[in-house]
Amino acid sequence: MTTIGLRRMAPRDPTEGHRAASPLELLFDLVFVVAVGFAATNLHEIEVEGHVSSAVLAYAFVFFAIWWAWINFTWFATSFDTDDWLYRVMTFVQMAGVLVLAAGVHAAMVEGSTTVVVLGYVIMRLALVGQWLRVVASSSEYRRTALRYAGGIVVVQVLWVLALLLPDGVSWGVIPVLILLEVLVPPFAEAGTQTTPWHTRHIAERYSLFTLIVLGEGLVASANAVIDGIAHADHLGSLLVLAACGLVIVAGLWWIYFSREQHDHIRSLPTALLFGYGHYLVFAAAGALPAGIEVAVSADAGEADLSHATVAATIAVPVALFVLSIWALALRPSLSLGWNVVVVALALAGLASIAVPSVSLVATALLVAAVVVVLEVADRRP
Repeated sequence: MTTIGLRRMAPRDPTEGHRAASPLELLFDLVFVVAVGFAATNLHEIEVEGHVSSAVLAYAFVFFAIWWAWINFTWFATSFDTDDWLYRVMTFVQMAGVLVLAAGVHAAMVEGSTTVVVLGYVIMRLALVGQWLRVVASSSEYRRTALRYAGGIVVVQVLWVLALLLPDGVSWGVIPVLILLEVLVPPFAEAGTQTTPWHTRHIAERYSLFTLIVLGEGLVASANAVIDGIAHADHLGSLLVLAACGLVIVAGLWWIYFSREQHDHIRSLPTALLFGYGHYLVFAAAGALPAGIEVAVSADAGEADLSHATVAATIAVPVALFVLSIWALALRPSLSLGWNVVVVALALAGLASIAVPSVSLVATALLVAAVVVVLEVADRRP
């Protein structure tokens, strides 16, 4: 039964066959391309100026806001997607929050002002509260869980707004505490109650699609290297090498991520939390890679105030972090002890290549390709 075109927000069947991302979810993801792109662009600009440490910290905060809003919508949608008009409108409000957040990325990362980012973030989070309150009204089975989610989110959003009243230096100091409170809301809401009915294959697909988005930014950066090479013929050779290595790295990371099915790793609340939270490192690393490629392009043109080792690190560190994170989350259980050691050793060798900056980029690309070969060989052994 419906009321003014609304459907009862009943839980979706977690065993539903052929569950795939909806057109609304795909549109939602595309909005995040803007925010991720802005974060990567500003990371590149700050790193080029030589402020690597501050750039990484600012990027980590901004990317948390992007990732946390995305992950919460994704897990809610897998359980309670009704796709009626109000659900769509509330999702569009969350998209508007993403665009507001994206507009504040530069101010947050360059000027240290978090006001616009927090405003966009709070818009996204409160729109999700509205969805949880619909669950409260529609499902007695999940009412207590939904109330815990709604209450926990509201309390933390109030604290985010109050933090804006503090001086910039103090407000940045309380951000880690607020982030901790945010990530504690799901275990608080789900503990001792009816666990929300997530669809493991649907969740795995949603994470895969977001991985494609952030890796796609790396392809754009590689293309920019080729374009710059054509525009500046005196640097054509080195930029073509950079573009080729960038393509190999992105293709290799894609291969590594999709080399194993991942839905089996979302069996219970602890494993779901580990899988979901662990992907922050996967996504953040993939999002930082295009910034590293752009830094290398700037360095080749003599426009980066960085040492050769630091330039190498802007690519090698995100690549190693991506490989090690997805290995820990999804690859490790499918490999023997020997193959696990090899994969970890190859990732660490990529980090070690920073010590020889002149070959680090090529070495990183070759080591990523080597991990792909290892996973293919291991997959074919009886």
